[in-house]
Amino acid sequence: MTVDAGWFDGNATQNFWRSAENLALNPVNGTNRWAVSQAAPFRRMHVKGGLNMAPSGYGWASGGYIADSKIDGTVGPYSQQQWYSRDSSVGGWTNGVWNMTFSGVQGAPATGFPDPPYTTLDTTPVSREKPFLYMDGGQYKVFAPAKRVNARGTSWGNGAPQGESIPLDRFYVVKPGATAATINAALDQGLHLLFTPGVYHVDRTINVNRANTIVLGLGLATIIPDNGVTAMKIADVDGVRLAGFLIDAGSVNSPTLLEVGPQGASADHAADPTTVQDVFIRIGGAGPGKAITSMVVNSDDTIIDHTWVWRADHGDGVGWETNRADHGVRVHGDDVLATGLFVEHFNKYDVEWYGERGRTIFFQNEKAYDAPDQAAIQNGATKGYAAYRVDDSVNTHEGWGMGSYCYYNVDPTIRQDHGFKAPVKPGVRFHSLLVVSLSGHGHYEHVINGTGSPTSGTSTVPSTVVNFP
Repeated sequence: MTVDAGWFDGNATQNFWRSAENLALNPVNGTNRWAVSQAAPFRRMHVKGGLNMAPSGYGWASGGYIADSKIDGTVGPYSQQQWYSRDSSVGGWTNGVWNMTFSGVQGAPATGFPDPPYTTLDTTPVSREKPFLYMDGGQYKVFAPAKRVNARGTSWGNGAPQGESIPLDRFYVVKPGATAATINAALDQGLHLLFTPGVYHVDRTINVNRANTIVLGLGLATIIPDNGVTAMKIADVDGVRLAGFLIDAGSVNSPTLLEVGPQGASADHAADPTTVQDVFIRIGGAGPGKAITSMVVNSDDTIIDHTWVWRADHGDGVGWETNRADHGVRVHGDDVLATGLFVEHFNKYDVEWYGERGRTIFFQNEKAYDAPDQAAIQNGATKGYAAYRVDDSVNTHEGWGMGSYCYYNVDPTIRQDHGFKAPVKPGVRFHSLLVVSLSGHGHYEHVINGTGSPTSGTSTVPSTVVNFP
């Protein structure tokens, strides 16, 4: 099973939206190739050999995600610029370019950031694997894995994983042609949702109001909101699982595309959090699309486990105002954990965090390529909007393995004051931060606040901060 980039002259930076799950691979030549970039999860896999994550000839690749997987041999990232691996087992790891981050990975290299560029946490604070469809005898079921605390290694390496099997007759199997009214009626009846592959236009919001509801997409089922509605809203309830689908912004501007919990949500979900896994959001690229904010997280204890929230920089319907989208992800809930957060190209802040005790393990960002000039991104007295901003009101926050890159190809003279902005308080801490100017197209003055050296020249060399403050 091979993913390569021959179609793009050995450049895997556009190998998006592909995934592999629940397979054992026995590579014929001893090493499997998985040359991908964003929105390409590799979950619950057993590779009986090595894993090469670069295209033939080594080319370019811009990052990916592994979870709950066992690679018997060595993992070779080679030209992969950044990568996040969680709750897995590897036989070895050969190198890193800018940012290789691990949590709960047996066999992971020790922290050495910035050289070698490894950031390693022994365990993942809280995790719960993505639900998946399987066959039990002649009956389809969906397995919903149990929550793990301080996990290390796969959920299945020591026998059957903990969790619940749910028969398919408790799901509404959503097929192309289904309307939002039909979907909401099924939810009101107490059914889960299984979206089959297809594109689903919704003229009203899909409302998930019942605790422990599963919304699982297959084949990257795509939901497009019409008439400027919000595609999906989740109530402030326990244990909702959103997994495996794409929300594509419609041509009429939406205030939000996905809301996890209503504004002012305050219930404690620590025992049974909501999870958002392989839920991707796209603004433009397949056609003009607009949204003010892509994802808003209001519910406490939510786990965002691998997302790519992308304002398109290429494709159809792309332009500074054509696919306008000011903000990628806004977090208002407390105790929210992000494991594998990819958010790129927004007109203003890519990520804003207002909740207390938030944590992010691995963040990948590119600022909007297409800013027409310095004035277009001027933020009061500040040059540019930070990729990741923690609000001044926050007292406790922590992040590990976080990078922001700029490639201002319309006006390469643009300057960004910093990639990260956060209050200077004892409880606000960051580890392994970097900013990179890609070939000198724009520059950062600092890494975080006024700390960190500026990027300079045309060489693509990171400026790093090991710990902040």
